[in-house]
Amino acid sequence: MLTVPGLCWLCRMPLALSRWGICSVCEDAARRRVSLCPRCGLPAAHPTFPCGRCLQKPPPWQRLVTVSDYRPPLSPLIRQLKFSRRADVAVALARLLLLEVLQARRESGLRLPDQIVSVPLWPRRHWRRGYNQSELLCRPLARWLGCAWNVRTLTRRRATAAQRQLSARMRRRNLKNAFHLELPVRGRHMVIVDDVVTTGSTVAEIAQLLLRNGAATIQVWCLCRTL
Repeated sequence: MLTVPGLCWLCRMPLALSRWGICSVCEDAARRRVSLCPRCGLPAAHPTFPCGRCLQKPPPWQRLVTVSDYRPPLSPLIRQLKFSRRADVAVALARLLLLEVLQARRESGLRLPDQIVSVPLWPRRHWRRGYNQSELLCRPLARWLGCAWNVRTLTRRRATAAQRQLSARMRRRNLKNAFHLELPVRGRHMVIVDDVVTTGSTVAEIAQLLLRNGAATIQVWCLCRTL
């Protein structure tokens, strides 16, 4: 899909603020969803308290913030970002995530991080894609929120199979010890930023690595949480 300056990338209507790429009507449609557990991000009876799943077996992070389920209108934009070399949509998507974070801060006192970390790609996959979509989301978020971000904080130590083809158990095994921490995070309040969280295997592996190295708290911020 070609971008026409001044038109919303989703509904093709004129924009008042053309630099963002998505109109306010489509922003509202993208962010509409059911009540979610504040910890795991899955459907729950109340958006303030952890769900029964998290009370029994909590994930290794304390809070998950997401814009939407993996569905239109966001899912086509994310596919373009990841597979069609449409890096230009990243800032608009990052802004949607920023709006969700700020709303969570107003409503529930969400703590802003000291540092955010992007999910690294294996160098060959990075080269094939031309960029890391998680890095493209982190760069503007760090600037807007005034927090630290360094592309070298986290690296992949080995290649892994594509996660979308694997079951939840195979995803966990696929990612075991796949990441390496290059810079210190002790005592820091951290956020892991990714485009889509499906089973949570990737962000769980990273969160456990950060906690083992002394991170104070962990949040996960993503554009979509598969429900």
